[in-house]
Amino acid sequence: MSGSETILRIAAKGDGVTASGRHVAGSVPGDEVDAEGILTPGPHHVAPPCRHFGKCGGCQLQYADEEALGQFVTDRVLHAAEGQGLAAADVLATHLSPARSRRRATLHALRSGKSAAVGFREAKSHRIVDMRECHILVPAIFDLVAPLRALVAAFGGRQPVDIVLTETEQGIDCTVKGIEADGLAATEAMLDFARDNGLARLSLDSGYGPETVWEPQPVTVSLGAVPVGYPHGAFLQPTRDGEAVLAKDAQAFLGDAATVADLFSGLGTFAFALANPAKVLAVEAARDAHLACKAAANMRGLPVLTLHRDLFRNPLQAEEASRFDGLLLDPPRAGAREQIAQIAASTASRIAYISCNPASWARDAKTLVDAGFRLEKLRPVGQFRWSTHVELTSYFTR
Repeated sequence: MSGSETILRIAAKGDGVTASGRHVAGSVPGDEVDAEGILTPGPHHVAPPCRHFGKCGGCQLQYADEEALGQFVTDRVLHAAEGQGLAAADVLATHLSPARSRRRATLHALRSGKSAAVGFREAKSHRIVDMRECHILVPAIFDLVAPLRALVAAFGGRQPVDIVLTETEQGIDCTVKGIEADGLAATEAMLDFARDNGLARLSLDSGYGPETVWEPQPVTVSLGAVPVGYPHGAFLQPTRDGEAVLAKDAQAFLGDAATVADLFSGLGTFAFALANPAKVLAVEAARDAHLACKAAANMRGLPVLTLHRDLFRNPLQAEEASRFDGLLLDPPRAGAREQIAQIAASTASRIAYISCNPASWARDAKTLVDAGFRLEKLRPVGQFRWSTHVELTSYFTR
């Protein structure tokens, strides 16, 4: 093709990039683009499996085959590290979650006449794509879309409805915000909806937080072999397979440590993976998650001590961090700048850092390396299949 360029990689926001730095939407490595912008698909360009792709904002990269998708996830992590002058001694195999594995999602709905639309929003828009198929959600969640459509058509108002769905041990936990369910008939209809669809829990949020209307038995999620009470809206890794990979890496990195501080511990995903043989201090700011972790540890008699503490405002101090054989961090997307500064100033020598944002991780990793740590291991992880959201595990020693 005269004057054409080859797409070499996929950039952070999903566009393909040529050697000259040209960005081309909808392209993958191996595609050719000419001077007029006409794209000729290469060997890694595939037909998107979902009819909604291109309109629905749930996926960005369905036209990339498995190899191109894996390379994108890998590149996102390695380029973030390289941008800070970092190189891992050992880059572990990239993990990609398979299709139909996402176990939590927030869908949106809007009543229109006698019907309703339920699904993800369009990219960069508030318009809702009425979902008729989905290749990322676990089937048990997608199976609720049609019943939810009928529910919103019957009881929705003029405003959009937000629906938070999570797969738990007892079934799907469903929280609906913005629906009008006043009166006995509406209450009975909600209970019928929960019963008929085998929900683990149904909660309604009228603007003051979720109120449970149906929960036949306490809702739990199993972290490792430990059932933990699941509070409304608590953070949970998006896929079971992804969680297993992250936990396995944590065990490989710190499994022989006698004492571990699990910082930003949430419900205890890593605390329970490391407890026995380790004694673990699980530190979390969200009170509901902290209490759920504490109750689960106490019920099983596990060596997990829980601490309710905001590590952004009050990070573990250098002296405190120095008392542990190993430290594990799994912070929010913003990273852990303040906490990392304290760890860098401590005598700590082993750190497992799990991240959902390669950019903030790389910034924090640079601080650790400048303080004498070595980046020993690094694994790119793609739990959000066909999206530009990338995660990783890493291990530092000094």
